[in-house]
Amino acid sequence: QNDRFLPCQLGGFERFQMVLSENMAAMANTSHQWYDSLQRWHLELFLIPASLLTLATLLANPILLACILFSRSLRQETRYLLLANTLAADMLFLSLNLVTVVCNTLGVAMLRVLCELVSAVTAAAYCCAVLTVTLKVVDTYVAVRWPLHYHDLLPPARTRKILVGVWLLAAMYPLSLVIVMEVMEDNAPQRSEVCLILISIGKMGSEMMVGVHIYFTMGAVVCTLLILYCYGRLYWVTKTQGIWQSRYSRARVTLLAHGVLLLLYFSPGLVFTVELVLYQRQEVSQDVRVWINTVNMCMLMLLPRACAPYLYGLWYRDISDTLLAVLHRRRRLSQVTVA
Repeated sequence: QNDRFLPCQLGGFERFQMVLSENMAAMANTSHQWYDSLQRWHLELFLIPASLLTLATLLANPILLACILFSRSLRQETRYLLLANTLAADMLFLSLNLVTVVCNTLGVAMLRVLCELVSAVTAAAYCCAVLTVTLKVVDTYVAVRWPLHYHDLLPPARTRKILVGVWLLAAMYPLSLVIVMEVMEDNAPQRSEVCLILISIGKMGSEMMVGVHIYFTMGAVVCTLLILYCYGRLYWVTKTQGIWQSRYSRARVTLLAHGVLLLLYFSPGLVFTVELVLYQRQEVSQDVRVWINTVNMCMLMLLPRACAPYLYGLWYRDISDTLLAVLHRRRRLSQVTVA
């Protein structure tokens, strides 16, 4: 009889620990059901597009990253430092995402601590890339709005400090959740049949879920408002200069390409928010959750990262010129060696 009143007598810390323990027991069952759904629908076939998109990105990103880091002139420009940070974050995200997808598809049970750490770093890399893409829009706005003071406002040294702050901001909340879960999960299973951020977050209870929703919602709202404000002001400032008159002007095509790329970067985060909501609703079929999560991880999250290096490599003349100069130099060296 006294057991019924036990949750009311517990403090906030003990109550949260009890809820987390109960959710951990349910998590093992959820992981098993998730793996069964993956096998029943043959979703291992999504490994093919996931591997191809990841391979295409990991082949191009290091080349562009090397061009920026080994070129003194490119390293001195803020937009290329931001691009290098985006490429580095994307490479980290893609590597961990592919490892997670392969382990989940093949049924490789990952250590709980390793799974939580991989999930936290993956979330941090994704958030860092989105924040850096937003900063690229701000950088464009500052360069057009105050061209004479641009280098004073955003010198390379200040940009590097900003990027360090972006990484800390992106990693602080996911890593803090890992620490909290490790402190609370005394009786949790040591291995997880399926390693997913969705399941890791879903086991934390309603109180912690509110914080997760606030974190993602506030980040998305702030980034979206900042992008809309910067692009709106850019159009207002430059509309009298005639650069928007031609249908296929460079400014119009650039805005369209960047708008599509930004949409592709932000869309998976919105889909993930929908996944969190559906995960809490018991009336939603498990198969529906598995399908949405698999498509998001194997397709939607990879598309912008596969397009970004080829778009920036072809569109930025300095990078394309550097690439062509390196290729000509290597060809000349090979010809001299043969001769």
